[in-house]
Amino acid sequence: MGTSSEPTSHDAAGSPVQLIADNLRAERQRAGLTLSAVARLAGVSKSTLSQLEAGSGNPSVETLWAIAVALGVPFSQLVAAPQSRLRVVRRAERQSVVADEADYAAALLSAGSSARRDVYAVTLEPGSARRSDPHLRGSVEHVVVAAGSVRIGPVGEEVEVVAGDYVTYPGDVAHVSEALEPGTWIVLVMEHPGA
Repeated sequence: MGTSSEPTSHDAAGSPVQLIADNLRAERQRAGLTLSAVARLAGVSKSTLSQLEAGSGNPSVETLWAIAVALGVPFSQLVAAPQSRLRVVRRAERQSVVADEADYAAALLSAGSSARRDVYAVTLEPGSARRSDPHLRGSVEHVVVAAGSVRIGPVGEEVEVVAGDYVTYPGDVAHVSEALEPGTWIVLVMEHPGA
């Protein structure tokens, strides 16, 4: 389904067919639809759909496309390994490209999209955590810790990051930031859905 040298979550769970089965079941349940309803909407038999959810079918592109349309999700939602809502890039793990002409190194942390972005320099001091309400649907926050350390992320999924670390998480859910030492400051990039 994909060509990545990095392990994906479906490597441990089994074959790409099992990944499709898991994704299909999750999307059907998220949509609140029965097997019969999805089968009818997609124009496939209920037994075919049941086999696919059990990981015993071998779906064609056309069948998966029809099911994706019936569920109102992109085709990729059925075949791709799930992405974590929270991603950390540790300073020591970054891959940098250095310049020949200057003392300059660049590390790509996140590729852009057609979304709008706001960039903030944020200072935080220890004391109390700042809880942020959800932003626009589809918003994503990217944070690079410039100095100090901070506990940050979606409520219940916070992670501790230190100077040089990068973290990204959904901004359209409640999230928290809390300085863990004096003089903490971060670069915050708020990515909003395209207008």
